[in-house]
Amino acid sequence: MPRPPDPAKRRALLDRVRAYVLHNGLTDLSLRPLAQALGTSDRMLLYYFGTKERLVAEVVAFDERRPLLRIHTLLKTAGSPTDAAGLRRFLEELWRQFSEPDARAVRALYLEIMSVSVLHPDRYGPVMRDMVTQWTALFTSILRDLGLDQTSASAQATLLTDTSLGLLMAPLADGHWKRADTAFRNLLDALEPGWHPTHGRTS
Repeated sequence: MPRPPDPAKRRALLDRVRAYVLHNGLTDLSLRPLAQALGTSDRMLLYYFGTKERLVAEVVAFDERRPLLRIHTLLKTAGSPTDAAGLRRFLEELWRQFSEPDARAVRALYLEIMSVSVLHPDRYGPVMRDMVTQWTALFTSILRDLGLDQTSASAQATLLTDTSLGLLMAPLADGHWKRADTAFRNLLDALEPGWHPTHGRTS
């Protein structure tokens, strides 16, 4: 009976793969050159991760700076917002963290995954769909806790998620970080009036 993969070795290998992907991107990612760069074999990568697509999915899932983990961490440290003003502060802090220079390399990877998922939905589509779905579900839950009904919370969460993703990705191409920051604050200005319970409760 074959011995199961060593979890510690698997995680160490995953960390090295992550560093490689952040530096080299996904466009020309191939298992054999990746394995050579890491001093291992493509058979060993397949042994630990199964497929290249699963490997990329795990690189994203185990990224300690990934946006979704930052959201959960902030919820644990600051607590879930209890009113519109609290939600505004929460989102502004998230935006500040997402905009930090050390997060830009990770955002470039997400942009690449987003592009590849459109061209090859069978390869990386699930990675992008999972991220968008999880963001939207989490924001919907937060908005529901403020008193919005499901329809209003879902609509607001979708707008917040989709627009935020666009504003996080566009500056990678045009370099207009301050313009994206202003646009995000304008987005919050437009959404905040709808965060009060009287706007979302059903009678």
